[in-house]
Amino acid sequence: MSEGQVGQVGQVGEAGRVGQVGRVGRPGRPGKTLFVCVALFAAWRYPMNAADNARQIVEEAQKRTDARSQRYEGLLQVFDHNGRISDKRWTLERLGSHGQSRVVLRFTLPAEVKGVALLVVNHPDRASDQWMWTPAIERDRRIALQDRSTRFFGTDFSFEDLEERDVSQYEYALGGEEAVDGAACWKIQSTPRESRSSQYTRSIVWIRKDNYAFARIESYVKDLVVRRLNYSGFQNVQGIWTARLLEMSDLKRGTRTRMTLEKLEYNLPLKDEDFTLQAIRRQ
Repeated sequence: MSEGQVGQVGQVGEAGRVGQVGRVGRPGRPGKTLFVCVALFAAWRYPMNAADNARQIVEEAQKRTDARSQRYEGLLQVFDHNGRISDKRWTLERLGSHGQSRVVLRFTLPAEVKGVALLVVNHPDRASDQWMWTPAIERDRRIALQDRSTRFFGTDFSFEDLEERDVSQYEYALGGEEAVDGAACWKIQSTPRESRSSQYTRSIVWIRKDNYAFARIESYVKDLVVRRLNYSGFQNVQGIWTARLLEMSDLKRGTRTRMTLEKLEYNLPLKDEDFTLQAIRRQ
């Protein structure tokens, strides 16, 4: 997610205020000088190039999701091509700054997957490290980079889709504006700097202009759209605009997975020692 991917969506102030783009200081904190706001306003009105604007927009979207920690309970509903639905439940806990956080995802239902856990250690300059723990056989497994394109436990999310990557790992290009679900959005192309680090050749990202939240991501392999992630059900949770409903479609398989976020909290006390392979084996 990510955005999140899987998580990922925008911190409020006044949504869409131009002077907040590229602000200085701690992520999510207002800039401290009038000069910065004036300079940014001028740069926004008279842009140097579309790539600079695109990167500024994505950086601002990342800043607005800034939280020391996060926890939620999730309902996963997998719809097959015949419309049949299978449900899974999980909890997700996240600790750390964007691009260098640690995430533990643990299934709670149904019984056959209860206790299965995934540990994701994100890095700002490369792909994440991932380990899966399966309590039924008391075994952990490192998820190799070449396996990240496989489906995660029968859902339409791949292992790579559960990573959180920093802005600096991509090149950006502004592709105009387009509405998603009635909301005006910037349309931005994102291309990984290291092509071998991703199954995707590129992605198209729609970012809402009112609150800098992600509205949609389409992921490509060469010229073919293979996955589409839609965000909806936006709520202001503790000052962060958050999509409570995410739906991932696998366009090759004709299936989709809907994820509903429940009991969501930000900036709660979590411990570093709970985000290790040894910890997920114990719990």
